[in-house]
Amino acid sequence: MNEPNELDAPIQYYHRARKTLETEQVYGEAFLRWVYANPLGRLSLALVVKRIAFSCWYGWRMDRSRSQQKIAPFIQQYGLNAEEFADSVSDYATFNQFFYRRLKASARPIASGSEVAVFPADGRHLIIENFSNCDQFYIKGQRFDLGEFLADPELAERFEGGSLIISRLCPVDYHRYHFPVSGKSAAPQTINGFLYSVSPLALRRSLAILWQNRRALTLIDSPQFGSVAMMEIGATCVGGMHSTYHPGSVTKGDEKGYFSFGGSCVATLFAAGRLQIDSDLLHQGAQGREVYAPMGTRIGTVVDSV
Repeated sequence: MNEPNELDAPIQYYHRARKTLETEQVYGEAFLRWVYANPLGRLSLALVVKRIAFSCWYGWRMDRSRSQQKIAPFIQQYGLNAEEFADSVSDYATFNQFFYRRLKASARPIASGSEVAVFPADGRHLIIENFSNCDQFYIKGQRFDLGEFLADPELAERFEGGSLIISRLCPVDYHRYHFPVSGKSAAPQTINGFLYSVSPLALRRSLAILWQNRRALTLIDSPQFGSVAMMEIGATCVGGMHSTYHPGSVTKGDEKGYFSFGGSCVATLFAAGRLQIDSDLLHQGAQGREVYAPMGTRIGTVVDSV
């Protein structure tokens, strides 16, 4: 496959529960392709779209009462299951309220066992067993710069050779994120940056978006997994990353926070030799393919419990 086709190919992912390869229905796809592939679009990206002010403006629109009329058509178009929602659809006064909706606890059961780590969010997850030796990030040949991503060279040394799960949330997904393990959590540290899209349509062209975007880093000290790092990453039209937890003792599956309007992602890092990733996830990750799975489902276990 030549480079232009590989860059612009449809986004495919593996649906873990169905065991099928599926093509993503991309919200705002025409705009994304224009911004990242068209010369004039790239100019608008550099001058306007990547700026925080642009995303704040769009988030403001989603907070206005007139945005409520977008909710029902959105649910119908993307086949969302309103039975999972904690509130009635009519209770959402704005599209943003609907966007960061809570779900019933029964909608996202948490895989049991203190030795089991779970996905922190709904989404399409790119599984990397050892990010130090991997070049299968959305397109072959890209390398992950851990030092730039964490903005802390000493911390990067602690995670060198570890595992990475990039959980990419689309606008159609449940947009609250949760703790993947139990332990003691520090307060989040904000790292300022731009707000590029985190769609593969953008990441295929530059993986550096992940360490150029605004993000928030949280360290978790887990009795089973040791040091675990979570990084919430903002993206175009994300109005904000909102923490809802209190630093200290946390339990796997506890809510950590939510994104207001826009696609976004959460990265979870495990130190080398601490996480045994399930074989089906490793198989897809070795091909550079994302896996769709809901929050709370199993990623793998601590190495010494396999």
